Amino acid sequence: MAGKDADKGKKKEGKKEVVHGKKKEVKKETGLGLSYKKDENFGEWYSEVVVSGEMIEYYDISGCYILRPWAMSIWEILQTFFDAEIKKMKIKNSYFPLFVSPAVLQKEKDHIEGFAPEVAWVTKSGDSDLEVPIAIRPTSETVMYPYFSKWIRGHRDLPLRLNQWCNVVRWEFSNPTPFIRSREFLWQEGHTAFATKEEADEEVLDILELYRRIYEEFLAVPVSKGKKSELEKFAGGLYTTTVEAFIPNTGRGIQGATSHCLGQNFAKMFEINFENEKGEKAMVWQNSWAYTTRTIGVMIMTHGDDKGLVLPPKVATTQVVVIPVPYKDANTQGIYDACAATVKSLNESGIRAEADFRDNYSPGWKYSHWEMKGVPLRIEIGPKDLANNQVRAVRRDNGAKTDIPVANLVEQVNDVLDSIQQNLFETAKQKREACVQVVKTWDEFAEALGQKKLILAPWCDEEDVEKEVKTRTKGEMGAAKTLCSPFDQPELPEGTLCFASGKPAKKWTYWGRSY
Repeated sequence: MAGKDADKGKKKEGKKEVVHGKKKEVKKETGLGLSYKKDENFGEWYSEVVVSGEMIEYYDISGCYILRPWAMSIWEILQTFFDAEIKKMKIKNSYFPLFVSPAVLQKEKDHIEGFAPEVAWVTKSGDSDLEVPIAIRPTSETVMYPYFSKWIRGHRDLPLRLNQWCNVVRWEFSNPTPFIRSREFLWQEGHTAFATKEEADEEVLDILELYRRIYEEFLAVPVSKGKKSELEKFAGGLYTTTVEAFIPNTGRGIQGATSHCLGQNFAKMFEINFENEKGEKAMVWQNSWAYTTRTIGVMIMTHGDDKGLVLPPKVATTQVVVIPVPYKDANTQGIYDACAATVKSLNESGIRAEADFRDNYSPGWKYSHWEMKGVPLRIEIGPKDLANNQVRAVRRDNGAKTDIPVANLVEQVNDVLDSIQQNLFETAKQKREACVQVVKTWDEFAEALGQKKLILAPWCDEEDVEKEVKTRTKGEMGAAKTLCSPFDQPELPEGTLCFASGKPAKKWTYWGRSY
């Protein structure tokens, strides 16, 4: 019944409440909601929800954002998982400097061409110009590999497997978006060197599977594992694998995280050689792989709604918020004690719970506040709950309410949290699958693109054809491009032709606009 008690409170504005003998103004629900709806104005909705949900604050330098504790705690949960997994793989953490000398940065031509437009340079120290400007890392291949060359001498020095957790700077000018495109962001970047291509290939997929788990198991976001086209692969690499997400509201794909096999290209440029078991000189095979704070943005876009954020329980810093709902002549102290006891038993069982005892806000205001912040489960305790030795639980994902006996509290709350996690993933998966459109011809492709679809089309795998598709689809919304060729390939009947060129198709590929 607590829910109904508080809903009454939501309607009455500015009611006075006597607390500890003093009259105190209790804030009701005023101006807490979002002004934009997700389905009507997605961009404005997103900009608003990240601030109102206390994930970020805008900063006075365009494209830079303050990550508030509510966001940082999600990053830490993902970091804890990933760091433990790579340590099991015998990958070790290190830290390399933020600054890169121009000579080193420009060593791998394709690589620097890919990054040149977004490299930030330090040109002054105090008032004096630097003799040689210094770049700030956009990524760390060129920072690390001169030292790989120094440390790797013989086959016993291999594999060399390093990771670093750090920030990078890419001076983006197009549409900065919190978490999705920012000038500075946090990431991990792994850099590894092996004696054989087989070992490198195996690691690429092992890491990609960890990225899939981050999205699907933690963030409840469905992704496709696949390979990037030659045009879209990492500059200077051999091939790029990716987990691609899709945002149904905007009809845009989004690169979730990438795992690259660099081949021997960087080894050649940086002279990373070793003496193999036969005493012959050989070049190493290298990989690099990274995921960033973009993961958090993809999660917000996927699950958020018109009330605010919706956080999957696995990554929510607060999984359960407990709200006292005293009214009239209720036993306020008894209710507060029951709330404290509920939080205590949930915390002791490993559930991240907290109570909101602030007495200058009404229960209705608190409901809206914690809904905005996306807490997966709200527990309300009012006089009737106290009398019946139960609590009222309200799910953030679907608003379903259940009464849980105090005796079964921990077990039932765990079940509800599991159910929320599962439901968020299943709902997102259904929405994504509803957007997939299989096309065979250019006309079908153009129509599907206009309908914001995730397009699966047979393709001849030729770079010129992809460039032509980009040119032909250029417009206000941005051009279409390949997102990835999924590893999970549908059957390609003999004689199937490429949708764009009419040449024999070699594979199925996802196409669409992207972030």
